[in-house]
Amino acid sequence: MNQFTITNVSTLVTAPEGINLLVVKVTTNDPAIFGWGCATFTQRYKAVETVVNDYLKPFLIGKDPQRIEDLWQTMTNSSYWRNGPVLNNAISGVDMALWDIKGKIAGLPLYELFGGKCRDAVPAYIHVGARTIEDAVTMVRDKVQQGWRNIRVQIGGYGGKAQNLHCPSHKSAGHYYDPQEYMDTTVALFARLREEFGNEISFSHDVHERLAPADALNFAKRLEPYNLFFLEDALPPEQIDWLARLRQQTSIPLAIGELFNNPHEWMDVLTNRYTDYLRLHISQAGGITPVRKIIAMAEMFGIRTAWHGPGDLSGIGHAVSAQLSISSPNCGVQEWSNSIGENTYTVFPGTPMIRKGYLYVNDQPGIGVTVDEAAAEEFPPVAVTDDWTLARLPDGTAARP
Repeated sequence: MNQFTITNVSTLVTAPEGINLLVVKVTTNDPAIFGWGCATFTQRYKAVETVVNDYLKPFLIGKDPQRIEDLWQTMTNSSYWRNGPVLNNAISGVDMALWDIKGKIAGLPLYELFGGKCRDAVPAYIHVGARTIEDAVTMVRDKVQQGWRNIRVQIGGYGGKAQNLHCPSHKSAGHYYDPQEYMDTTVALFARLREEFGNEISFSHDVHERLAPADALNFAKRLEPYNLFFLEDALPPEQIDWLARLRQQTSIPLAIGELFNNPHEWMDVLTNRYTDYLRLHISQAGGITPVRKIIAMAEMFGIRTAWHGPGDLSGIGHAVSAQLSISSPNCGVQEWSNSIGENTYTVFPGTPMIRKGYLYVNDQPGIGVTVDEAAAEEFPPVAVTDDWTLARLPDGTAARP
């Protein structure tokens, strides 16, 4: 048996669809055996890149890439301060690459290392972001004709686009929304969608933390008659204690977790069954190694997964999510972004394919996705703007994005 050692760790930043993506490459003393991982934290990617290059790389060179569990534990512990988004994403990039290497050494796709397929393909949901309710009806109809049966629907972006803001005379810069108008519009939206499509289509909606806890509870109860697949991020992690009250007082299925990066944020949620779907961003939680344990824990408590799959996730990240989903009995659904286009498949060959609302992984060893480094250079990083995160209430108060 060959003795493998890590000879280099490098980063690559690319923006094939205009969104900055950070991936990590781990090479070994065998030129044919290397791995790729996703470490994308779009808003702070340079900080993650620094951690990988200045701290993890010297720590990893010379070590055995097959000792994944030990390397994950020691990478996590070596900084002493841990469980933050920058460190977790950096560790995730390496961790995914190590699993990619493991699969290539074994000659097996990841799902086989995880115990094999539990389903033939991964059910996915797509986004509809409309300007008006009637626009939404038209756009949903188009998605249904494309074969989609799980659709997330928003009007005017997160929190809605308020038409009648009552603001002070001098407004601070930001994206303003009115919680009451947003709730009223969204309730009317789903009433209209059910009138048009009946219960044939599964609809979900993302609050994106835009409501105060008491308003979130009221909003969930108002949406109960419209049989949502789930209501996402009704509360921010900072108000997670309200989740117990929300769970007790509404029958609507809940989804939460894309902002979680500390085990204390998901442990109580799982063990107390406060959510129906866990929405982790896998690199934010630290990669494949910890997430496999979280999946097993969620299964024990009857909670399904619905991995975060935004545009700010590389083809590698989407494939890792799909490899975990296809091999997990408690997979519920997986997010798929409208921004995943032809350029993604050019830079990340092997990215999962979508057909009629199902994701299909390939059977290549490891994650099944590589990086065309020459093509990646054709899409250099773009200037980072955080405009959409500058949410404000009508009086100018900063709100969660």
